[in-house]
Amino acid sequence: MGSEHKLIISPLTADRIEDIHKTNDTFTLFGKVVPHLQAGTWSYTEVLWDETREIRFPEDQLNWSEYINQDDKILFLAYMNHTCVGQIRVIKDWNRFCYIENIATKQEYRGSGIGALLLNKAEEWAKEKELIGMSLEAQDDNLGACRFYVKQGFILGGVDTLKQSYTPNIEATLYWYKLFK
Repeated sequence: MGSEHKLIISPLTADRIEDIHKTNDTFTLFGKVVPHLQAGTWSYTEVLWDETREIRFPEDQLNWSEYINQDDKILFLAYMNHTCVGQIRVIKDWNRFCYIENIATKQEYRGSGIGALLLNKAEEWAKEKELIGMSLEAQDDNLGACRFYVKQGFILGGVDTLKQSYTPNIEATLYWYKLFK
């Protein structure tokens, strides 16, 4: 991203609510995370699939105005040349973690560092709120996302094998954490 393509990350305002769903592109599922618990510590191995598939998350139907000028939640939008290219939505959770409800980057901008910059913005917000870290959940079949979180300093902190019982291809929900020092 050269200087002619300046990325601007700003909190949601009422006039930008229509931009929220613009980042909800498809993504590729190409393998899964297989978690292992040993002596109280989580680790995992990766399994790559022969066939990949494209999916898209359903669009969240929330009262977006609840994310504007709030102390306990915020939604940041990333813009490149006045085009919305990414977002991150976070809340101050009961356990003093900044819980990442959603992070998304438009397909053609993935791998360009926007996701990392959005996470940095959320981390700044969380530290201003004196939270102890960041947390999120991802499904075991979203290996690309899990690799991204690990690259950004997240560690596997827990696994739930029943949460996605209604979804046949998902065996586990993975809980990722980044503790602040």
